[in-house]
Amino acid sequence: MPLKAKIKDPAFSTQATRMASHNEPIAIKEQPGDDPEDVLFNSYYGVRTIELNRPNKLNSLNASMARKIVPRILEWQKSDLANILIMSGAGPKAFCAGGDVAALAQQNTDGPDGQAKSLAYFGLEYQLDHLIATCSKPYISYMDGITMGGGVGLSVHAPIRIATERTVFAMPETTIGFFPDVGGSFFLPRLEGKLGTYLALTSERLKGVNAFYAGIATHYIDSSILPNLTGRLAELDFKDYEDLATRLATIDATIAEFDSGLPHNEPMLLAGELRKAIDRCFRHQTIEEIIAALQKEPVVPATNEATDMIQTWAQKTLSTLSERSPTSLRVALRQMQLGRDWRIAETFQREHELAGKFMAHPDFTEGVSARLIRKPATTPTWNPSSLDGVSADDIEGMFRPREGVQKLRLFNHSPANDYLEYPYRLGLPREDEIEDMVRQGGKTAGQVIRQILRKHNQKVGVRQKIEEVLQRCCSEDDQGLLVWTAREA
Repeated sequence: MPLKAKIKDPAFSTQATRMASHNEPIAIKEQPGDDPEDVLFNSYYGVRTIELNRPNKLNSLNASMARKIVPRILEWQKSDLANILIMSGAGPKAFCAGGDVAALAQQNTDGPDGQAKSLAYFGLEYQLDHLIATCSKPYISYMDGITMGGGVGLSVHAPIRIATERTVFAMPETTIGFFPDVGGSFFLPRLEGKLGTYLALTSERLKGVNAFYAGIATHYIDSSILPNLTGRLAELDFKDYEDLATRLATIDATIAEFDSGLPHNEPMLLAGELRKAIDRCFRHQTIEEIIAALQKEPVVPATNEATDMIQTWAQKTLSTLSERSPTSLRVALRQMQLGRDWRIAETFQREHELAGKFMAHPDFTEGVSARLIRKPATTPTWNPSSLDGVSADDIEGMFRPREGVQKLRLFNHSPANDYLEYPYRLGLPREDEIEDMVRQGGKTAGQVIRQILRKHNQKVGVRQKIEEVLQRCCSEDDQGLLVWTAREA
């Protein structure tokens, strides 16, 4: 049986120190009043597990939890006995539903001192997220249940992310007057087409296998299999000379042993005509242009059923955007445009600056109070209340670093792991891979499917992904050979 958190690792101490870009070490230690049971740490042969243990709060992340997790990961990175790190959530409902924003909003009412305390929490959270994104050991997130906001930061930067039939993914920050943080500036713009911008602005939820299809998860298995998978991963024994990529490939093959198939009653949601409409509408540079594009949908009549579906989607999306914080919408769109060029360290440092601006902005406290604190929930009163009240200068000011403020210091921060693209691709094949093969010319759809299936070891979901991309992006010439016809989003 795994060892519980109360049994200390010999190498573990409650205070962790690591050098960042400055000379003094960063110290993370537990504080009086921290709940000793809000995170459980297990050891099972070579596996080390982190279980978020606030099921009554949907495992929402707080500072007490982060102060426990950071030192553990730092110590496990050094340990020859720790082969694989796995993070999960207690109970059947949630992996992690987000950060404890209600406490932060109430804290902000204390003025600058309260806002500074809230910003300190975000600094700790982002340090943890960056540590996960640059972890030197294989890190796996079990996205079993609600995975939103802060829970996204604990999962999407992992090289292996497992969705289940209970997964519910969303970045709901614009609904509470905030911005898609926890590395959303990095993760979302790197999704295919304009999916990231769409998810950032609308907070659209993706359930179950659709988190896998969209590239948010790298694997999909049934939740009932997770305990057996953990046991199997504990049996893996890596060689000292094997690098991280080799170890991840072994884990990827091991997960394939537990393939339970994909649900037949959950079609690919962000696909076909809907995906085309998302890319058409959300490719624009301003919120006003996005709104105007949505008002024109459907611009390409298809079948009656598809036309009606796109029209319904466009009206629903327009209604959704009208309910969001105007400041949050403008910031989130600008974030998607800028973040594509940020490296992973700069992402969290920039977001930390931005979080500080939002702690002093009225929309965050108002949005959280209206949605989560007041009973019953009310409609937030945004300030400014319309897009016209938020100028381009206002938004550029939100992204402008504050003078005299030190950048957030990070663990594992070195040129070697400060990447511009995620270093490992273990999920479904990306569209650019499929496009490259089609553009080489001389291939039928069957040949493309067979070649990519072989390359991805017949991974579950690969065929469905290829077929959707080919149908949406290609046509056939007179000889039945594929021609790439899609325009870049």
